[in-house]
Amino acid sequence: MTKPEILTFGCRLNTWESEVMREHAAPLEDVIIVNTCAVTGEAERQARQAIRRAHRDKPGARIVVTGCAAQIDPDRWAALPGVVRVLGNEEKLKAESWSASAMQEARAVSDIMAAKETAAHLVTEFAGRTRAFVQVQQGCDHRCTFCIIPFGRGPSRSAPVGVVVEQVRALVDAGYREIVLTGVDMTSWGGDLPGKPLLGQLCRRVLALVPQLERLRLSSVDPVEIDEDIWRLLAEEPRFMPYLHLSLQAGSDLILKRMKRRHLAEDAARVIARARSLRPGIGIGADVIAGFPTEDDALFEETRAFLAEQSIPYLHVFPYSERPGTPAARMRAVNVPERKARAACLRDVGAEAAKVYFEDFVGQNVRVLMETPQSGHSEQFAPVRLKAEEADAQAGEIIDMRVIEASATGLLAERI
Repeated sequence: MTKPEILTFGCRLNTWESEVMREHAAPLEDVIIVNTCAVTGEAERQARQAIRRAHRDKPGARIVVTGCAAQIDPDRWAALPGVVRVLGNEEKLKAESWSASAMQEARAVSDIMAAKETAAHLVTEFAGRTRAFVQVQQGCDHRCTFCIIPFGRGPSRSAPVGVVVEQVRALVDAGYREIVLTGVDMTSWGGDLPGKPLLGQLCRRVLALVPQLERLRLSSVDPVEIDEDIWRLLAEEPRFMPYLHLSLQAGSDLILKRMKRRHLAEDAARVIARARSLRPGIGIGADVIAGFPTEDDALFEETRAFLAEQSIPYLHVFPYSERPGTPAARMRAVNVPERKARAACLRDVGAEAAKVYFEDFVGQNVRVLMETPQSGHSEQFAPVRLKAEEADAQAGEIIDMRVIEASATGLLAERI
């Protein structure tokens, strides 16, 4: 008999939710939980492959499938070999869904669009990780033409300040030195709470009420919804990590409009310039889709040139993936080989930006949160390796180092 195994795909929010399920499902034996993602067809393919592999390797295990892909199309996942239960995104976070009697039911998937609240779950342990995630927001009220996620996550809803502070305090007490606030559309946090507070106010409250917290980081944010408190924290608060990851998606205004995004390329450029002026050396990341429908060579070149000009070191590039039921899936498609070629081109742009960015660290001092005896991440989220003869750090330790070498993949450093 074995304790539950969890296979997690997709975003940081899924990582957090997997830890909630790990606690709820702890009494169960011979169970494999697959927490799926629906952002791309590739994410779904990987999850299906993992389910088939799990059934082949452990034919006696009971497989439970949940997550966004399962929420959107439960029948498809229920039909896979070895799957005994499909859970919706609301149900997977309820302790009663993991009782021995509940496990006899093949399906529990409610209407996610009717969800009204974000349930509080106290997670104080993240398996194999040195930083912890706290969900502050769930769902999305926007309808980008390429995105199916609102139909997997439901409407936007926020965790109250007190709940977030309680979770952060518990994690700090458990020994975590860095907390990442996460959500589906995180900059919409507070819109459904009394007084409609903004995300920056939440960050300020967390830092003020948990003074022992050493590092606070944000996951992906919308460029046009970064509020003034976040800008002030970037400028003034050393515990607020110098890193912004932008939900950018394209650098062409026409493509951004066809995506139904809320920003244009100039808006993103202003955000990047402001961040760099307030916090020199800040790490900038961005998500970008290559080969969006109707993107011809000229429009692709607008995105490529924009990314090259902005020199974004942490570039996450995805070839466009049709999501059935979305408006973009009905638009004139770019052929798949061209999407992949454009994605490779943009990744090259990102690699060059990373090389230039990391080279600027040579000779500088950095503070690194170690994840293994050899490696960790700086405050700017730069990957850092200790030189071999000093690689004896403890996971969770924060070490002051001096950077001695750089490459497109990160930094080599020595202890100070």
